[in-house]
Amino acid sequence: MSSFIPQTSLFIGIIPALILLYIGLKGYEGHFKDKLIFLMFIVGIIIGFISAVIELLTQNIGLIIYIILFPILEQLFKTIVLNMGRFQEKQETTIYGLPLGLGFGSVFTPAAIILGNFQEINLSFIAAIIGSFGIILFHAGTGVLIGYGVYAHRLSTYLTAAILLQIVITTVIGVTNLFQIGYLQIILVVYGIIVFRYATKTIMPRILEESQRRKRTQKEIDIKSK
Repeated sequence: MSSFIPQTSLFIGIIPALILLYIGLKGYEGHFKDKLIFLMFIVGIIIGFISAVIELLTQNIGLIIYIILFPILEQLFKTIVLNMGRFQEKQETTIYGLPLGLGFGSVFTPAAIILGNFQEINLSFIAAIIGSFGIILFHAGTGVLIGYGVYAHRLSTYLTAAILLQIVITTVIGVTNLFQIGYLQIILVVYGIIVFRYATKTIMPRILEESQRRKRTQKEIDIKSK
């Protein structure tokens, strides 16, 4: 069992991330390229892995530094990708933030298992899995926020919001680890659901509304020019 857990931990993160990706993209067909969705998911896993390694190597830096520093680090990783020239001023960048964030967040399931040094499936293991699912939801939501910020020329606003939102995550994780209160992980799930729902139900639909508005405007221009 001790060897089974680490070997399957990555899939425990990737499978729910892919399910969430399928759910989140419903209704946006034609507004993105499939190959870029797949690419952004893979890139998210890569930068998430780099971020997780950095955190694993610096886990003893101190609680306050951890709470503040890692939200900045993780959200900047996503920003660097989404703010590339090819994605600027494009509506679909909002959508591409979703697979990037999901890929990024999926890495933290195995990271939580490694940090917990679990040798068997017990209540602590289950709590870590539950908490990591909330982190997947959270990073998906903040990926969308940053993507929309890049598109709408409001990157600093949405990046700052993403960082501040993540301070809640790192605070809960820090308190959980410090006092060994595993059941607090449920807060991460509830919080992740709230951020994910806001991003997919409030932010992402804006690009559909703006697309329809542009089409109506263009149609009116075409009619007047005839």
